[in-house]
Amino acid sequence: MSKLQWKLFTKKRRSSTSQGIPPGKENLLWVASTVTLIYGERDAILVDTFLTEQHSKELLDWVVESGKNLTNIYVTHAHGDHYFGLKQLLDKFPNAKAISTARNVEAIQEQIKPEFVQSFWEPRFPGQLPSQLIAPQNLAGDTFYLEGEELEIVELGHTDTAHSTALHVPSIGLVVSGDCVYNNTHLYLAECDVEACNEWLRALDTIESLQPKAVVAGHGVLDPDSLPRHIGETRRYLRDFVASLANTSTAAELYKTMLALYPNRVNPGSLWAAAKAFKPPQASGAYRAGAS
Repeated sequence: MSKLQWKLFTKKRRSSTSQGIPPGKENLLWVASTVTLIYGERDAILVDTFLTEQHSKELLDWVVESGKNLTNIYVTHAHGDHYFGLKQLLDKFPNAKAISTARNVEAIQEQIKPEFVQSFWEPRFPGQLPSQLIAPQNLAGDTFYLEGEELEIVELGHTDTAHSTALHVPSIGLVVSGDCVYNNTHLYLAECDVEACNEWLRALDTIESLQPKAVVAGHGVLDPDSLPRHIGETRRYLRDFVASLANTSTAAELYKTMLALYPNRVNPGSLWAAAKAFKPPQASGAYRAGAS
């Protein structure tokens, strides 16, 4: 039997897409992010980190309290809320390495440029971001190891952003999905077009083909069950979104149609951002990719 185990740390924060949405659903204007600690007898790896300095400090304290030696932090994709806390962790664990795929490292290097942080992230989270941001290193190959057990990087293509990946731990049937699988949270589709939605559906098929016992959603509820059923629920949401595109003509109609189908999912700001990206006022009915 495998000696590896895993546990989750979740934090709730204000959503970066909660600005300017239609009235209603104010109680759902938040998002939870999830970090996974996979550990053996002595060592551990993290999958992703948090966005804000305070949450990153709490994550660091949690890792220290585990008593494990951190060897790697794997970053699943290039959205800042999954890697802004890297430096705080590496300062405490200087022998650990932050790693990701070459394409994600390249994208992250662009995302952490001061001009982008100041124009995009700082206005949304003023005074809350870590003062120093760093990119992970390129990982050669698609596997690395924890106490001799293989961890597999799974290329997913476009999910809520391009070049997304998941981390598969075959010995314990675990898939940490990055932002491919969502748990009771509106999907972030503002960087998608219809083909990207179809690519996301194929990514879900890829995760399902691994026959996981547990699937960690990057965004979900505060006490997630990590059951594989969330693969199918994410698939259904995507299909409903694509179908709703054909039956609506404005962003407001698309937003209301999806809210009627999913009234209790948190973070409706992501849905509003997607609705505006797919049906902008100047080209209502046209499909295009939006900005993050």
